[in-house]
Amino acid sequence: MKTKQKQIARRQLDITLDKFAEMRSMKPPPKGWIRAVREALGMSGKQLAGRLQVSQPRVFKLEQGEPSGALTLKTMRQAAEALDCVFVYALVPRSTLEETVRTRARMVAGERLQRVSHTMLLEAQGLSMKEQQAFLDDAIEELARETPQDLWDIKS
Repeated sequence: MKTKQKQIARRQLDITLDKFAEMRSMKPPPKGWIRAVREALGMSGKQLAGRLQVSQPRVFKLEQGEPSGALTLKTMRQAAEALDCVFVYALVPRSTLEETVRTRARMVAGERLQRVSHTMLLEAQGLSMKEQQAFLDDAIEELARETPQDLWDIKS
């Protein structure tokens, strides 16, 4: 994907994901959504089993497995449908995607600055604080704009 397209895609996804921002702090009910919704509807386990076309013990296993994350997305979707709900699945960033990229760019730029500063210091050509900050700012902007493929590589 080209640089400008990456930036546009990131901004558009940030706008979409912003709708889920409140969900970052939302905790699922202790016994899971399936059981909470089923009970709120006044539906028995046997009735949900009938709607899912499974046995009642299977519903019990579903409700037990949900809080631990043992259910597949397909199973969650089927249970939601049987409860006349829509299953929503999303990855909700802790901040914006743009800020995540900038944070990573800041880290990578800082590592690069340390290497450049060390090399220049060995050659008695150290950078002033102002020059270091300018280098850092430029590098962050370039990395955030270009998002090179190695931006997310883990350095050893």
